[in-house]
Amino acid sequence: MEQQPSEVVAVGRGPGAGRVLVVDDDPTVAEVVSTYLDRAGYMVDRAGDGPAALARAAAHWPDLVVLDLMLPGMDGLEVCRRIRDLGPVPVIMLTARGDEDDRILGLEVGADDYVTKPFSPRELVLRVESVLRRTRPVAATRPLSAAGLTVDPAARRAARNGTELALTLREFDLLVFFLRHPGRAHSREDLMREVWGWDFGDLSTVTVHVRRLRNKVEDDPARPRLIQTVWGVGYRFDPAAASAQGGE
Repeated sequence: MEQQPSEVVAVGRGPGAGRVLVVDDDPTVAEVVSTYLDRAGYMVDRAGDGPAALARAAAHWPDLVVLDLMLPGMDGLEVCRRIRDLGPVPVIMLTARGDEDDRILGLEVGADDYVTKPFSPRELVLRVESVLRRTRPVAATRPLSAAGLTVDPAARRAARNGTELALTLREFDLLVFFLRHPGRAHSREDLMREVWGWDFGDLSTVTVHVRRLRNKVEDDPARPRLIQTVWGVGYRFDPAAASAQGGE
């Protein structure tokens, strides 16, 4: 019997690798993705539309969401926003090949990664593993601080001038990397390799995440002092420049 769009389905129960919510109105895509994730040891829940996804997430909070951008009624962007309103969770968005504007919008609303259709289910599983690996607690990692920013990598908590920051998974990892390497210029390729763990990919992913992070850590995101653009190279985290500005 074919799954109806609003139906919520719970499938495989793996040995504890994590719970993944797969949201796609195409039963074939949802079945293939769920099967591969189940074989990789994940607990997998499925939903065919936005309201069903929100209900499933509220009932059984996932460790990660695989979310199709094009959904009936409520699109993936709105689903991503509403799930993030419920609580922090990494999101991998599925998009159609060539829809660059939609992919960037997905990143802007907080998606941590995206995969373009058609895609290899094995690649998607690797992306899921990569994202979840970065959410696990880090042992014996000292807190970092600079220019009013404090980050505890082990607790995955960050604050600016004492106020806790609401950061996505990749925003947090990006901030940690910058704090660990102050004053050095990094290309977008370097950041993709060191922060995302990829040797190749769409560099606009880095650009969007830097812009989102600036919106949360800069006094004036339109004139960034902490995370500076190094033309022809990439970006540099410069707490000394921000401190000098504060003393003017």
